[in-house]
Amino acid sequence: MRLTASSPSRFAALLLALSGLCSLAVSAAERPPLFVLNSLDATVSVIDPVTWTEKQRIPTGKEPHHIYMTPDEKSVIVANSAGDSLTFLNPRTAEVQRVVYGIIDPYQLQFSRDMKWFVTAANRLNHVDIYSWDGKDLKLAKRIATGKTPSHIWIDATSTVAYVTMQDSDELIAVDLRTQTIRWRMPTGPMPADIFGVHNDRTLLVGLTGGDGVQVFDVAGAQPKLIGQIPTGKGAHAFRAAGDGRSVFVSNRVANSISRIDLQSLKVTDNYPVPGGPDCMDVSADGKTLYVTSRWAKKLSVVDLASHTVTRQVNVGRSPHGVWTLDHANR
Repeated sequence: MRLTASSPSRFAALLLALSGLCSLAVSAAERPPLFVLNSLDATVSVIDPVTWTEKQRIPTGKEPHHIYMTPDEKSVIVANSAGDSLTFLNPRTAEVQRVVYGIIDPYQLQFSRDMKWFVTAANRLNHVDIYSWDGKDLKLAKRIATGKTPSHIWIDATSTVAYVTMQDSDELIAVDLRTQTIRWRMPTGPMPADIFGVHNDRTLLVGLTGGDGVQVFDVAGAQPKLIGQIPTGKGAHAFRAAGDGRSVFVSNRVANSISRIDLQSLKVTDNYPVPGGPDCMDVSADGKTLYVTSRWAKKLSVVDLASHTVTRQVNVGRSPHGVWTLDHANR
């Protein structure tokens, strides 16, 4: 290169540009992976969010269905329902931290926000288990007989009530975490699945997998009241907060779509076509991208929310169910 009077400044600019590219490369390399549960393969797919390839598959217990991050975000917990165990993963490195055995049929799982209680729904065995948590170990406090096929859990912001749907007896129950007793039992529409609390948990949204929408319950009083229904699509199943504090997504597994529900009006404001039986979801930290497990297609579908299009699909295992990443929007 022939040096001129402007060469030093050009050289400095080149160094600055290369430095920026290196920073971007480091930043990309540090992005945490996405985790996808493959229920019929008893594995977790670890997805690189830069190359959009499956980096590895981690063996788990039998039939992992749901995945949940501890409130301190130090571990991702995989619930192995038919394996009677929990697999703890490092959310950044995907390393197995430990496996906890003797957790009976943990189909769905959730921590109370104060991290005092850990609740599991035994889908096949018709009970809910309440465990105390000391930051390291789980101790069974109470096993509560429920209706048929307990499915999904929502714990309120005060960490005092766990709401659980009964998939095959079409019920919603409220469990008092302090007394570990059932407060009330409420009939629902067909095959209630996921639950999402709004309006400071005074209102619950319940997806009807056997129907075509979401039921709305007022739970502010001593007894619940059914106050409405939101048409979304057949097979309404799982919820995920959009991260904007104003809306929530619900997957319509049979209709092959995702609906966005406005939290104030409780009406659908947008719909996104997603093939293959969309199930569980997560949202990117910038709120622009939706990650969806396409249950019947063995894919992770990546949805650009601005264009309403599936921009890519990543091959994973059989019957992908839960999906989770540390790099997420507010939940």
